[in-house]
Amino acid sequence: MSDDDDFMQDSDQEQYDFEYEDDDEEEAGDVGIENKYYNAKQMKADNPDEAIQEFLGMPALEDEKGDWGFKGLKQAVKLEYKLGKYDKAIEHYTELLTYVKSAVTRNYSEKSINNMLDFIEKGAEDEKAYHCMEKFYSQTLESFQSTNNERLWLKTNIKLARLWLDRREYTHLVKLVKELHRACQKEDGTDDPSKGTYALEIYALEIQMYAETRNNKRLKALYQRALKVRSAVPHPKIMGIIRECGGKMHMSEENWKEAQTDFFESFRNYDEAGSLQRIQVLKYLVLTTMLMKSDINPFESQETKPYKNDPRISAMTDLVDAYQQNDIHRYESILQNNKDVLADPFIAENIDEVTRSLRTTGVLKLIAPYTRFTLAFIAKRLNISVTEVQDIVGFLILDKKIEGKINQEKGTVEMDNRSDVNRTHALQEWTSAIGALSRTVLDEGDGFKTDDSQSLGGPSIAGLLSTGNRGGGGGGGQGPAGFGKARGAKKGVGFSARASSMLK
Repeated sequence: MSDDDDFMQDSDQEQYDFEYEDDDEEEAGDVGIENKYYNAKQMKADNPDEAIQEFLGMPALEDEKGDWGFKGLKQAVKLEYKLGKYDKAIEHYTELLTYVKSAVTRNYSEKSINNMLDFIEKGAEDEKAYHCMEKFYSQTLESFQSTNNERLWLKTNIKLARLWLDRREYTHLVKLVKELHRACQKEDGTDDPSKGTYALEIYALEIQMYAETRNNKRLKALYQRALKVRSAVPHPKIMGIIRECGGKMHMSEENWKEAQTDFFESFRNYDEAGSLQRIQVLKYLVLTTMLMKSDINPFESQETKPYKNDPRISAMTDLVDAYQQNDIHRYESILQNNKDVLADPFIAENIDEVTRSLRTTGVLKLIAPYTRFTLAFIAKRLNISVTEVQDIVGFLILDKKIEGKINQEKGTVEMDNRSDVNRTHALQEWTSAIGALSRTVLDEGDGFKTDDSQSLGGPSIAGLLSTGNRGGGGGGGQGPAGFGKARGAKKGVGFSARASSMLK
């Protein structure tokens, strides 16, 4: 609610008194206070201290506590907080809370206090401001506890929980979150559907805490429970937070596909909420695209397309373009010229995997034609250190993507030429087969007898071999002794000649 609208209230709460004889006097009094209020508002920018005094003087102008006194105190508290006068702000905020019980309506007071706490939360920049904000929350809870306003109690406690999260006061946060979860349950311990929206806000806070403390086991359980809440109509920013933490959780498990889905949903929700966090999450989405080694452009979707040429995201779009083209030099140059990309700890932590993948591809391309190379040669070509090259080559050897040995003393790598190895291995097997056949023919040839072979009802082995050597015609001697010497010797010479020619 804006300051100009603060005086507006629900019509059913207003009381009208038709005592005509007093109208002129009361109207004159209201006009005087109203003029004082708007005159003080005009002073806020140029003379805030004088404006504070004008606002603080308004309660005294009313016979009973009423709207204008409430408005004046509220404006004074905001100015005092903005000027760093925290003690005065707490003092006058305590006075302001005395108006909520009877001087102003419940709905109006709740909205005003809620807006006030939002204003205080956004303006907190140092330890004193945080301490003041904590006092505001405790004063609010104490005041509204007696009025049994559960809705404001929940909202204020959620704001207090957010304060503990920002300050990493996890002990206080865990205790408060348990209390809030109980408040969102029925008497039998089951979830209250009417408080589903508050439950999701509490889950979001708890999920953020476990994401920061890297408790993935607890984070995953809460993340899954949060996605199952169906009775809520949450602010899209809350779902953006939950999905963003889910994406980071999946990234830590190297589950790139699920991470991509969560980051896209997170971006969509942040974009709907108008949150600036959408830009950072869009960078995470681009990062997962590279980690997935995907050729799909993340800016092809209807939701992300308007941000393709956004200067805040241009460095990441250039990175993914260089990555998909395997342009290691352009990729390294973009990182070197855009240090702000690595300012985000999450990107800095995960971009190393992308860089290593691209460098590994670069090394494989460079070494393909060589059987021997120096580490310094590769380092110079890729513009990285010799140590990094050695690590990459070592990884490739262990992963059996290349076969070779690193000589650390000389800084060289000797590659195994697999084509020569396979050729030599094949020749060895072929030579062994020839040797076995040769021994059978030459050494055991005397064991074949023409008469015996004929008695077996078929041609002799010697005869078959002799026929094979004769070609298509003619006779010739077929005595076993003659075949063993003449044909066998001739055959042996032929094999040796062929083997020698192939080995050459």
